[in-house]
Amino acid sequence: MQLTKIDASQANKLDDNEADLLIATCLAAASQGDVSALFDLGVAYSTASHGCDSDLVEAHKWFNLAASRGHEEAAWCRADISEEMTAREIAEAQRRARQWLSEERQKAA
Repeated sequence: MQLTKIDASQANKLDDNEADLLIATCLAAASQGDVSALFDLGVAYSTASHGCDSDLVEAHKWFNLAASRGHEEAAWCRADISEEMTAREIAEAQRRARQWLSEERQKAA
C-alpha cells in the first residue's frame, strides 16, 4: 500500500468514492499488519490528502503504530507533528493507538 506514491495533484482530483476506497484499502492492509499502510494513513491525515481531513491526533496514532513496528520514518513524522500538538492531544492519540491494537488482538483471537 503506497498512498504516498500518489501524485499530490492526482490526490486532490479524487472523487469522494475513490478517496474512500483508497483509505478503506489502506485500513484493510493495516489490519493485516502492513506497516507501510499504517505510515500511509499517518501521511494522509497529517497532510489532509487522499480524502482525509487534517487530523493530527489521527496522524499521530497511525505514525505511532507504524513506529512501534519499526518504521523509522514514522517515528520522525510522529515527533515532528507532536511539536504542533498539546499534551492532551498526544494522550488522546496514544489512547486511540492502544484501542486500535486491542481491537486488532480481539479480531485475531
